[in-house]
Amino acid sequence: MAKLDGLAESKGIDLTVKLAGETFSNPIMTAAGTFSARESASFYDLNELGAAVTKGVSSEPWKGNETPRIAETFGGILNSIGLQNPGVEAYKRNELSYLSQFDTKIIANIAGHTIDGYCDVIRKLNNSDQISMFEINISCPNVNEGGMAFGTDPKMAAAVTKAVRNISKKPIIIKLSPNVTDIAEIAKAVQSEGANAISMINTLMGMHIDVKSRRATLARKVGGFSGPAIKPIALRMVWETANAVDLPIIGMGGITKGTDAAEFIAAGASAVAVGTASLSDPLAVIRIKKELIEYMEENRFSTISELKHAFNI
Repeated sequence: MAKLDGLAESKGIDLTVKLAGETFSNPIMTAAGTFSARESASFYDLNELGAAVTKGVSSEPWKGNETPRIAETFGGILNSIGLQNPGVEAYKRNELSYLSQFDTKIIANIAGHTIDGYCDVIRKLNNSDQISMFEINISCPNVNEGGMAFGTDPKMAAAVTKAVRNISKKPIIIKLSPNVTDIAEIAKAVQSEGANAISMINTLMGMHIDVKSRRATLARKVGGFSGPAIKPIALRMVWETANAVDLPIIGMGGITKGTDAAEFIAAGASAVAVGTASLSDPLAVIRIKKELIEYMEENRFSTISELKHAFNI
């Protein structure tokens, strides 16, 4: 099957984008929480991705939260996975080793309960040539320590950014939480301490109650809400942040089709990440990329920059 990037070229469309000194073949990435390299590769060619953003990895294995930890609800899903992962050494042996066979950028999502925890993972991955960038997850609402606590306080967000910037040999992306009053304030804080890019938004805090059992559906009671219903909130936050800081943004939140990706780029994002849509449609990332190419062809946009600047937002 012909690569979709080749399809774009045949139509005179240049999908390449640049973020923090790195050039990506196209702006469509996976979102960390829903991506597994081997599972995804059974559905599509991973070379089609602008970047593979891998699931959160911590210094030591994390068990994650008790079950049930997934609840379907109107407009999306709630999850309370708790960043379960096998730890950085297993990540290097398995996920990173497997991904190295593909010609796509790899962005490693880094999780931690403490600043030292984040830094320890980066030290262990700093010399991995396969990794292009680190995405620092300071915004997960599903852990009791660290995670969102760092992402909702400008001083803490700045402290994490400064610490990882001081030791990272690669560009760093800070993943922001929407569960704040002013997300632009957090963005300014991480920019001031050396963030190279921002990704946003992570999930919104939500809850589901089972009226039959008369209990909260999730074992942890609350979880992160994602899916189509959060798109208007995500778009607004990307737009606000793009007007507040001078950093490239990877936009995400409710993207299900190519025109959704175009909206995020119009709002100020340089690239987009697809997450929850892949749970119901494993081919979502590739379909969205194809639909974006079709939208650009129909509207005579030859580059992503042309698309972005054609809008008066």
